[in-house]
Amino acid sequence: MSKNLGKIIKTTLATAALATCLAGGAIAATETSEASSEKHAKAATQYRQAIFQLVRSNMGPLGGMAKGALPFDESVMMTNGVRLEQLADMMSDYLSVDTRKFDVDTGAKDAMWENFSDVESKIAALKEASMGLQAAVKAGDESAYRSAIGKVGASCKSCHDDYKKD
Repeated sequence: MSKNLGKIIKTTLATAALATCLAGGAIAATETSEASSEKHAKAATQYRQAIFQLVRSNMGPLGGMAKGALPFDESVMMTNGVRLEQLADMMSDYLSVDTRKFDVDTGAKDAMWENFSDVESKIAALKEASMGLQAAVKAGDESAYRSAIGKVGASCKSCHDDYKKD
C-alpha cells in the first residue's frame, strides 16, 4: 500500500470516528432517518463516501488478483476479506441517513432510502461473500479464490447498479 493511500485511510477513519463521537454515536440500523440539518446531511454523506472509499481500497487488490494482474496473495485476501466483512457490519448505520432534503453532493440515488430493506439485503450479501472469501483462504483452496473474489465484487456491483448514480 502506498504511503499516501495509507494516510488517506487513516485520516478517513480518524475523521469518521471523531465525527461519530461528536455526533453522539451511530444511527440505529435497519430503518432510515432523515438528516436533521444541512450540516448533518453533509456529515452523513461524508461518512457514507468514506466507508465506500475504504471498500474500494480493499477491493482494488482483490480485483487485480481475480483478473490475473496480481498473483494470489492469501494474506491480502484474508486481511481484505476481514476488513470488507467489518465494513459491511457498519454500512447500515452510515447509509441509513436520508440526505435528500438537503443540497449535498452525493452519488446515491433516491431509491436507496425508498428500498432500504433491499439495501440491507445487499449489505448482507457483501458480508456473506467476504466471509466466503475468508473460508476459501482458510481452506487453502486456490481453485475457489477467483470465484470467491468474484462473489464479493458481484455483491458490490448489485448495489451500485441499483443505488449509485452513474
